[in-house]
Amino acid sequence: MSELAPQTRSRVLSALRGQRIETASWAYGNSGTRFKVFAQQGVPRDPYEKIADAATVHRFTGVAPSVALHIPWDKVADYAQLARAAADAGIQLGTINANVFQDNDFMLGSVTNPDPGVRRKAIGHLLECVDVMDQTGSRDLKLWFSDGTNYPGQDDVRTRQDRLAEALRETYDRLAGDQRMLLEYKLFEPAFYMTDVPDWGTAYLHCTQLGDRAQVVIDTGHHAPGTNIEFIVAMLLRAGRLGGFDFNSRFYADDDLMVGAADPFQLFRIMHEIVLAGALDANAGIAFMLDQCHNIEPKIPAVIRSVMNVQEATAKALLVDHDALRAAQNNGDVLEANAAMMDAYQTDVRPLLRELREEMGLDPDPIAAYKRSGYFEQIRAERAQGQAAGWGA
Repeated sequence: MSELAPQTRSRVLSALRGQRIETASWAYGNSGTRFKVFAQQGVPRDPYEKIADAATVHRFTGVAPSVALHIPWDKVADYAQLARAAADAGIQLGTINANVFQDNDFMLGSVTNPDPGVRRKAIGHLLECVDVMDQTGSRDLKLWFSDGTNYPGQDDVRTRQDRLAEALRETYDRLAGDQRMLLEYKLFEPAFYMTDVPDWGTAYLHCTQLGDRAQVVIDTGHHAPGTNIEFIVAMLLRAGRLGGFDFNSRFYADDDLMVGAADPFQLFRIMHEIVLAGALDANAGIAFMLDQCHNIEPKIPAVIRSVMNVQEATAKALLVDHDALRAAQNNGDVLEANAAMMDAYQTDVRPLLRELREEMGLDPDPIAAYKRSGYFEQIRAERAQGQAAGWGA
């Protein structure tokens, strides 16, 4: 990286030093596919042990200072105590994720269910999650709905949208202070004929009807094959409605693989749009979160590797020569414009990131440092008894 001009090096290192990536509590537990969950050793048994693992990731990466919770997976009697435990471990509690997709009552939907009693139950859970936010100091409430239909005629499309709007409004009006609502979308699964929030346009329309604190969150695995996700990123940035990301990778559908594993060039293109908009800084309000299902990968190393993948894509995006790119675009020089992107993408930024970590007092190789630390051997012994956290299949 010696060819970088000092000013460029300083700018890139400064931006990377301030980057924040949130990890997810459920990534540390046993998880898998619809077919099988492969149990692993050393998996946390409660939210406190999940916090310990998240703090370990932050200890070796330096840029993952918060962990998202999923309610009721991470339900505890005293959330203020849980927040203190996180602070004692050197991190904080982040986004609160609602779960209205696993209860038997939600078979035909949660907030869009034809049964008013079921809708009331679902809304009650969303409001409960805001109560949790009040106790943890969390800023963001993230909502994903599995609601939809499997057959034509199963329910009325517009009526379901009305029910959704009513539930979102009641939940939004419960927010206080700087709390925000992040609305996630997903093309399909488990509803296969029609999902009630299938795309960014639907999520955007509902958010604009609610108010400025309603934002859209992009899960990179929730799109049809070939979707230009960076276009969606640019559009939501332009509208001031991009609230966050759920980073993962996909080959076919919602694979939930490690971010950057399937298409690292796509991740680079996404981060390029973020950098162009000046939205990388935490003050821009975009929550960069990992949402991945580690089925066969060791949990903590997989999260560390994911954080590193986001850092590498970000570093490359920061190296794009914007002056050269804009000049080529204005001159209609297609090849030079593309070359400006490819030059940055093909740069090996790993030496720069090793330098960054050394400046931050970290080991330049986080995964090797984790393996040497003995943490896995410790938790494997300590957590041999009891019920591991996770979901079964």
